[in-house]
Amino acid sequence: MAEYNKVILLGNLTREPDLRYTPTGQAVCEFSLAVPHRIRTGEETREEVCYVDVVVFGRVAERSKERLHKGSRVLVDGRLTQRRWETPEGQKRSKYEVVAATVQFIDGGGAPGAGHEENLPI
Repeated sequence: MAEYNKVILLGNLTREPDLRYTPTGQAVCEFSLAVPHRIRTGEETREEVCYVDVVVFGRVAERSKERLHKGSRVLVDGRLTQRRWETPEGQKRSKYEVVAATVQFIDGGGAPGAGHEENLPI
């Protein structure tokens, strides 16, 4: 049986993107998306929001930092991964995040260039 790991999300940034560089000089940008989902129960409709951490590498990371701002609407295409680490106190931690292959800027969330769509493949 073949494996398949693909995630496509459309949402809004919940905070400003954070850009840093690895010791080898590779750009890494992290941001979080709020992805709403409407749920209907009979006559009642409510909205649930899922918050997802996204990480982007290389040139796409640098462009994401330049173009994205809190509130920006983006379409992210990537894969799901689990990061594991141990705290200084010895507690094991883990979290799931999306490693983006492409980021499409749907609008600027009120930033310069609002309404511009750009596809940045890795």
